[in-house]
Amino acid sequence: MLKLLIAPLRWLVRLLLALLILFEEWGWQPLARALARLGRLPLFRQLEGWIRALPPYAALGLLILPSLLILPVKLVAVWLITQGRGLLGLGLIIAAKLVGTAVLARLFQLIQPALMELAWFARLYARWTVWKTELSLWLRRQPFWRLARALKLQLRRSWRHLRWR
Repeated sequence: MLKLLIAPLRWLVRLLLALLILFEEWGWQPLARALARLGRLPLFRQLEGWIRALPPYAALGLLILPSLLILPVKLVAVWLITQGRGLLGLGLIIAAKLVGTAVLARLFQLIQPALMELAWFARLYARWTVWKTELSLWLRRQPFWRLARALKLQLRRSWRHLRWR
């Protein structure tokens, strides 16, 4: 009986993790590019140079910083929701997630070489990359994923057709 419950639960957990990872990946590159544009400004160019020069453990500490800075914002969002301002709270959580992902993505681009000097980090990163790739492949093989992709392509074709009329 327990096996009958574990298999669907495992599938659901795998699905949720895959969707979370895909969301992060969807935003990771575009958000990092957006922040990289700020890096062209003199002050940010200097800051990015300083960040790139950090030793490995200082870089690791800096990588943790965005998560810590966003925590109070999320707490304010939860408070807003409890005060009956659910949309504002949800908007704040979404904005914090976007800004946090953008900052984290850009920081990781800047400090990845330093982090890879840490043997344990390089091993964990390699494992993470393999696991993430396998999970993404699993997700893309699922029938609902293929259906959603087909619907997306159909909507895109319909939109193009309507636009050209």
